[in-house]
Amino acid sequence: MSRRTAPPRLPQLPPPPPPVELRSWPDREALLADRAVALGDLSRRLLGGGRLALFLTWLALLQLGWGMVGVLLTSLSSALSDPISMLIGLIAAGLGLGVLGPAVWLTVRSVRRDRVVRERLVLWAALDRHGPTDARLRAPALSVCWLLLSAVLCGLGLFLGFAVPAGTATTRSGDGYGMVAYGMGIGLILWINGLIGLNKAVAHYRLAVRLNAPPAARSASSAHPRPE
Repeated sequence: MSRRTAPPRLPQLPPPPPPVELRSWPDREALLADRAVALGDLSRRLLGGGRLALFLTWLALLQLGWGMVGVLLTSLSSALSDPISMLIGLIAAGLGLGVLGPAVWLTVRSVRRDRVVRERLVLWAALDRHGPTDARLRAPALSVCWLLLSAVLCGLGLFLGFAVPAGTATTRSGDGYGMVAYGMGIGLILWINGLIGLNKAVAHYRLAVRLNAPPAARSASSAHPRPE
């Protein structure tokens, strides 16, 4: 029976806390100890240096794949006069799609994984309150790093999205359409990944602020929500 049961989706992550009827902590200290371990592990997997390195790696793969596709896009104008360039562009585009496809899948998988990590983080945080543990959850250096890096990516993406079409219209070069598609693709990749990072940083900051707020402020905000 156990062999036929599907394995947990993310076995390497700390599991969510057990249901209320199955909780068996002997005292509050044991609960706080398990909560601190789970929160530390989940926070590290959400914002840690390793997670940031993976985020940048997937971004680099996306840009590499799209850059190889851009070889074809920028050579379309000379396809009739230079078939060798067209052939090179087709080969590069095929290789680029081979890189771009897995990079997109890895990025989507990372976003889904982060959502599961955050859900478990919220569940463990809701069990209790503990000042030192909740203060460490702020991770100010990592949160600021994610926030600034993501803001830079969004800014670069928006800049390229407007600058490349404007510059191509000014030069009126023959390969303008290919350059516009290539440049806007780069900007779109930067912008989307920047939004992913911003959402992660802001959501974690809001959770940390809510956990570290005074008890009176938490109860007042939950009992009397501010009208929209």
